[in-house]
Amino acid sequence: MDHLVMETPERTVMERMEQGTAPPPEAETPAACTFEVKNLSIWYGEKRAIDNVTLGVASNAVTAIIGPSGCGKSTFLRALNRMHELTPRTRMEGTVLLNGDDLYSSTTDPAIVRRRVGMIFQKSNPFPTMTIGENVVIGLRLNGVRNQKFLNERLEKSLRMAALWDEVKDDLHKPGTSLSGGQQQRLCIARALAVEPEVILMDEPCSALDPIATAKIEELIHELKAKYTIVTVTHNMQQAGRISDYTAFMYLGRLIEFGPTTKIFTNPTEKQTEDYITGRFG
Repeated sequence: MDHLVMETPERTVMERMEQGTAPPPEAETPAACTFEVKNLSIWYGEKRAIDNVTLGVASNAVTAIIGPSGCGKSTFLRALNRMHELTPRTRMEGTVLLNGDDLYSSTTDPAIVRRRVGMIFQKSNPFPTMTIGENVVIGLRLNGVRNQKFLNERLEKSLRMAALWDEVKDDLHKPGTSLSGGQQQRLCIARALAVEPEVILMDEPCSALDPIATAKIEELIHELKAKYTIVTVTHNMQQAGRISDYTAFMYLGRLIEFGPTTKIFTNPTEKQTEDYITGRFG
């Protein structure tokens, strides 16, 4: 009798890939992609943080990256605007295309990449010595914009897009740090929007916020995707289900499964994905 290899919960997609009995999972590529990530691997010194990830990020949609702590979510996110390079002894292989442009080409300026791809961090970080208004337009000023009428127009537009204008329009002269935590996070979003990026990256943007502030950020994300491509890292499964159109599940630096959020959460292909989403590990 031929020897049969039984598929068990313990026999994960990663084990099958390592043993050569299954290829890496083929991610379901959206029809229109802002990012095309191909065979991406990243090392910090000798530690391999991202292992051969291929993924297409849908345009004008929210893509959530989920997975347990230390699985490479934030490293993958930072690779999309080359921020991971700020960590010493970093090395990468593979390709990251932004609307067809190779972000890692020898002729590509990382500063321009970070202008095209804005980042919102886990902890809001308004510049403490600047007013609310100065915080929003600092990126434009650093890029050489001096026309005050233009700066004022972009200031109001960005704060309106961040759903903050009505709350701060009479207090633009006050320090950015005088705002509440949720308002500070929306201020940081306004600051990112002011330079008109093509993409917004968010690294657990609500993890330090209360439920009311979190609801406002989630509503804002829903509104912003009409104009922007958004990629967010979250440890909150319920939040990923609420805000995202596509979900990627990562584990130990590898992409285990990727697809429409409704499918990932209701009918995942891999048992490892199901186990994580249902709380059996992670």
